[in-house]
Amino acid sequence: MKKNHLRFLIFRQENKEITYFCFMDIKVFKFGGASVNSAKGVRNVASIISRFPEDHIAMIISAMGKTTNALEELLKFYMSGNAGPMVESFYRIKAFHFEILQKLFKEKSHPVFAVLEDLFEQLHGYLHNPQLTRGKKREYNFEYDQVVSYGELLATAIVHHYLALSGINTRLFDARKLIRTDSAYRDAKVDWIFTGKKIRTKMREFFAVNNSSRKVAVLQGFIGGDKEGNTTTLGREGSDYTAAIVAHSLKTKEVTIWKDVPGVMNADPKWFKHAKKLEVLSYREAIELAYYGNWVIHPKTIKPLENANITLHVRSFLKPELDGTTIEHLAEWKVSHPIYILKRNQVLISISPRDFSFIVEENLSQIFDLLAKHHVKVNVMQNSAISFTICVDSDRVTGTDMLAALHENYTLRYNENVELLTIRHYNPAAISRVTKGRKILMEQKTRNTIHLVVQ
Repeated sequence: MKKNHLRFLIFRQENKEITYFCFMDIKVFKFGGASVNSAKGVRNVASIISRFPEDHIAMIISAMGKTTNALEELLKFYMSGNAGPMVESFYRIKAFHFEILQKLFKEKSHPVFAVLEDLFEQLHGYLHNPQLTRGKKREYNFEYDQVVSYGELLATAIVHHYLALSGINTRLFDARKLIRTDSAYRDAKVDWIFTGKKIRTKMREFFAVNNSSRKVAVLQGFIGGDKEGNTTTLGREGSDYTAAIVAHSLKTKEVTIWKDVPGVMNADPKWFKHAKKLEVLSYREAIELAYYGNWVIHPKTIKPLENANITLHVRSFLKPELDGTTIEHLAEWKVSHPIYILKRNQVLISISPRDFSFIVEENLSQIFDLLAKHHVKVNVMQNSAISFTICVDSDRVTGTDMLAALHENYTLRYNENVELLTIRHYNPAAISRVTKGRKILMEQKTRNTIHLVVQ
């Protein structure tokens, strides 16, 4: 017997019958760039979807492979007016996507070829607008969102059309029209009321018609749109957050994030050979890990799920038969291993008043105003009598004049290309393991967490 995907609740109000739809039985899946980095990967994603033949699915897709990095490089050439490398970068990105298309679709007349050609024409037109030749470019974060967002638009077009080719009833949605944000480009804040209503309305229109037929809604992760119609992004790795936004809006029971690892590990396996999978995590612990930079889960993903009591599963797209890690409400969670988090490409900045006076509240207020203005998130901070030290992602400083603005009133000392090591539930052996032979530039310790900035 087929499962009833949507439950219909009927109420009567002033002699009018009002029907509401309950989306609890919809599964929300998120597939990252590593899962769709090739034609083989796209086929594997379709195979995973086929494991759930009786389930409606809302499917969030990231840019393919290293496309986001490639688009960031393209943006760098665009912003600097370096037309030759920009053109070369553009056509490398295009060739990568069309190579995947040619392996997935035998018929070259398939509509997906025209769809991708149109997307690349749009991007080409944006890059060659008069602003570039006149050298009058907009602010970096704005340009970032307009250019880098094409990665998700391209990926979802390919996946959607391949699912349809495989016989799956699917519809492609434009996340920029569903997820309303403010205009804080590269780290946009969600308008939850508008977004929730929009997602419920559009998903109801799709899923509620012919309810007996299994359906898959495909939409982009990472991106949204402001009220002026400009594309915005939700922060790097924001596709996880998109999954949480969709699940929270629909009040589903669970979200599954498909990764290239068996689940949430106590360390990055690429860094620690003997990393171990954590079978279960509490929301609280997951929030801590995400905040400090756990590479599996986006920092903003957990809280909306916790608020709506939605279970999060982290599973392997390479071994979809395995259970992975479950994150849920737990009255008590016992630590089995120290948990290591590594953040590379950091900058350690020490800020001191020019007259060697004390760092006081007025100084801190001014410093944090500048950080907020330039959308720079502080990963760890520490102050002494005459200096205030912060560790930040180097790419958040790139393209801004934050350092120049700080230098107007302060003396700056900074170390580039440093690493931030965070250990949750540390012990002496755990600290020694990651600091042996390293120079410690800064150390900060609390009951459960230690931060180490090292070279």
